[in-house]
Amino acid sequence: MTINRNAMQSPRVVGVVCAIGAVMLGLAYLHMAGAPTRYLAINGAALVLGLVLAAMTALFVPAHSRGAGAAVLTMALGLFVTSLIGDQVDGAARWVKLGPLAIQPSLIVLPWMILSFARERSALGLAGMIVAAAALAIQPDRAMAGVLVAGLAGLVAMRRDRAGFVALIASVAAFGATLVRGDTLPPAPFVDRILTSAFDVHAAAGLAVVGGSALLVVPALVQWRGDREVQSAFAGVWLAVIAAAALGNYPTPLVGFGGSAILGYLLSLTLLSTRSSAIPAAGAAIGAAGDVPEPEGGLRIATA
Repeated sequence: MTINRNAMQSPRVVGVVCAIGAVMLGLAYLHMAGAPTRYLAINGAALVLGLVLAAMTALFVPAHSRGAGAAVLTMALGLFVTSLIGDQVDGAARWVKLGPLAIQPSLIVLPWMILSFARERSALGLAGMIVAAAALAIQPDRAMAGVLVAGLAGLVAMRRDRAGFVALIASVAAFGATLVRGDTLPPAPFVDRILTSAFDVHAAAGLAVVGGSALLVVPALVQWRGDREVQSAFAGVWLAVIAAAALGNYPTPLVGFGGSAILGYLLSLTLLSTRSSAIPAAGAAIGAAGDVPEPEGGLRIATA
């Protein structure tokens, strides 16, 4: 019972449970709203694929890896290539076609990139943040540029250093560039603007969408030792994704149709801690080795 209780106080375990719950609520909404059956199948398949990829990443990619900065830069270059040759809709190049499916790479990789940079402020990671900011400005993608700002602001709120500030300044400049350019994409059915329109379907559908969206930030509220910067960045990223979906014609993560956000959320969970602050003996030993518990006041302010 103690092991189970401690497991449920692990941000990563809680995140997986929340992801599954949010997708299930999203499937309920899609069914009530009369979405095509293949939409439900695609979201369900994305959940299974995301769980497998997250498990493989957690097993084979160390949380603190010397190659993390290189991985961030490589993903950023991929986003930049997408901005140049990606599939375009109304002048926006945010997607890559995989057969009949269109995926949004930024929703898949950007949350992981931000959290990886929060863990390790390397020169390559900083270069990746700057390249990613430029890519989002070129696409343009106002929502994900705002997500980059929110995530970096969350980690800078926890630790003020030169690399964090430079990355934040680059992200703010990119976000400003997207505000200057028009965003004329119409809302896609069962994807955009569903946080409010779901209530027009049925009160239960609206509650499913709102409840599923709220689940996404729960892992950021779980107490654990260390990793406050990652925790704050995680909160900033997914709160910003939800806010963008509420304010504009942008995908509603996990509860709306689209596998990209499902994959991105599950991959971002792999950078959360697996340790709970409720583990007394092991936690004390880890703390003695340098992983010391931090006060939560600043974290709660940053999350708010």
